[in-house]
Amino acid sequence: MASVSRRHVLYIPGFDPVPPRAYRERYRREAARQSDISGYVIEKGEPPEGARFGWHADAQIEGAEVSADLEVLYWADIVRDRMQGGIAATYMALVRTAWAYIGSGALWRLMRLRKGPVIAALYPVVVLLLQGLVALAIAGCAAWLIYRGAHGLMAMIGADVLADPFDAFRPFAWLGGVGLGYLFLRWCARRDHLYAWYLMKDYAFSSSLKGAFPPEQEARMRDFADRIAEVLRKDVDEVLIVGHSSGAYIAVSVLADLIRAGRVPENGPVLSLLTLGHVVPMVSFLPKAGRLRADLAFMGTGDVPWVDVTAPSDGCAFALCDPVSVSGVALEGKRWPLVISAAFTQTLSDAEQARLKWKLFELHFQYLNAFDCLPEGTEAYDYFRVTAGPLPLWDRFGARSPSKSRLEVPVNKFTDIAA
Repeated sequence: MASVSRRHVLYIPGFDPVPPRAYRERYRREAARQSDISGYVIEKGEPPEGARFGWHADAQIEGAEVSADLEVLYWADIVRDRMQGGIAATYMALVRTAWAYIGSGALWRLMRLRKGPVIAALYPVVVLLLQGLVALAIAGCAAWLIYRGAHGLMAMIGADVLADPFDAFRPFAWLGGVGLGYLFLRWCARRDHLYAWYLMKDYAFSSSLKGAFPPEQEARMRDFADRIAEVLRKDVDEVLIVGHSSGAYIAVSVLADLIRAGRVPENGPVLSLLTLGHVVPMVSFLPKAGRLRADLAFMGTGDVPWVDVTAPSDGCAFALCDPVSVSGVALEGKRWPLVISAAFTQTLSDAEQARLKWKLFELHFQYLNAFDCLPEGTEAYDYFRVTAGPLPLWDRFGARSPSKSRLEVPVNKFTDIAA
């Protein structure tokens, strides 16, 4: 069994506009919690050399000392740019996104996997439509009140009131009503307490080219590949790529590009892939996602150990769905990924589960957090043992059987592979 004394972790977030320091602070906060629970020692250090957004951790875990450099591969600026669209643009995106999934038949096939992420995808559509109806009701009521109020005021001062239904008051009344309806929608978009506007723009981004990657995303992925290639030349024992949420499929494609280009040194550090809370089918089931499907097929038969971790309690992920198999691109000799469950119902206390019950986004980030009921042994999923512990990813999980509840049946209509 191999041992790691130095590791470099490169984390690819999902569609998230928050700055990388939020991930740094989450790691430090949750590492401290897990240390108190499990008896680790994890101390922060200087950021890794060459990392634009990173931090360092010195750890004593499982009787070993490990030095870990961690960094975030940044694309939040692209996310923020895509979230800048106004109200009209968001409703147009709603129409295009709904058509991308319904018109292609992808929605019905996604529903054969897990209902949770499909409901999560339909949720912003329903909320935005309801908010639109409320805005129309506000506009209509406000216009009527303004119109009747203006007539009443004119009558009180004894002025003539036009009998024509299209009299001079009506355009101003409707203008005022529409303005109030617009202000209501603007308030909804800015506050977004229900996260509907954010989710809508997330799904719109993923489906904007019917599964093909947008040009700005492709360009940033090339930057990611360059950075990973640079890290692979460092004196470390393991380079661990972590893809979370939609960052999971980005990680798959980035690594596939890197390996095809021959940029992984034969005698370099161990290269491993960990995907967390993936939403791969939301893209791979679309008609023009041939590039992603090719990358999934390639990585499924490759030499890079790939462990996929999800949890049925996470309603935003395709829990225990093998992303290669369900996408219909499993080739002969498929080896990866190993699909396992983080089992939130077993690894979190009843009190912690109650606290997180209605916090769906925090549940989606639980993979990066501390667990207060971890079972004994090295095979239980623990983000801090994975990133700062002494075992490479596959040595930690290789003896573990895949989840018995995993889904592997191919249900994707579109299975063409185009590199």
